[in-house]
Amino acid sequence: MAVSVAEYLRDLFGLEGKVAALIGGGGVLAGTVAKGYAQAGAKVAILDLKKEYAEARAKEIRELGGEAISIAVDATSRADLERADKEIIDTFGRIDILVNAPGINSSTPFFEITEEEWQRIIDVNLKSMFLACQIFGKRMIDQGEGGSVINFSSASSGPPLSKVFTYSITKAGVNNLTQWLAREWAPYKIRVNAIAPGFFPAEQNRKILTEERIQDIMRHTPMGRFGEAEELVGAMIWLASEKASSFVTGAIIRVDGGFTAMTI
Repeated sequence: MAVSVAEYLRDLFGLEGKVAALIGGGGVLAGTVAKGYAQAGAKVAILDLKKEYAEARAKEIRELGGEAISIAVDATSRADLERADKEIIDTFGRIDILVNAPGINSSTPFFEITEEEWQRIIDVNLKSMFLACQIFGKRMIDQGEGGSVINFSSASSGPPLSKVFTYSITKAGVNNLTQWLAREWAPYKIRVNAIAPGFFPAEQNRKILTEERIQDIMRHTPMGRFGEAEELVGAMIWLASEKASSFVTGAIIRVDGGFTAMTI
């Protein structure tokens, strides 16, 4: 008997039985994705430096009938990430999806960037993903059932048109890390991709969005507006689904209102 369209889509994009860990999940973008994953059937672990942010997201998911826990972590700390890995396994028994979304930003002019600022941005935006991929990627390999890793890159990882020098360099590194691991982990059926949002008013960039910068961004965005966090969810569910994106790995998926098309 033919299945209904709803049943077909639920089978293709559903995340029932999967466990997703979202690092930086207390933030606007990854927090919205966490809610979307839960609504698609996944059990969700929200990891964030700020415990109160993580718990607020987890509570929202639980109130909607989903399963979610919150864990306070410093994403630049191997010990914290190993502790989080153990807590997720103790609670849910497995990890199938890893979303790497920690991030900080700065518009400091090049000659005014201190070594401390440079290192801090690199640690949060890039080192954290290296550590998380080592810890959670090894977990997925040991489980032997494949998995999906999705790293948060940025439209700023390519053409240098945004005034965020160090941030852009870290996101270019995220792209390279993503493609290297996609090649290395393909034999284990672990897909590694990156999502590259355009300009979304989120916690890390709100303070540097001056009126002049907003106007410049709009001139380079064909759709003429900022993105809404909910507009990332569809792409993120697609990348997480082992059926819907089964032959997709090493991809940098841009969700940017055409920003990249205008700047290539």
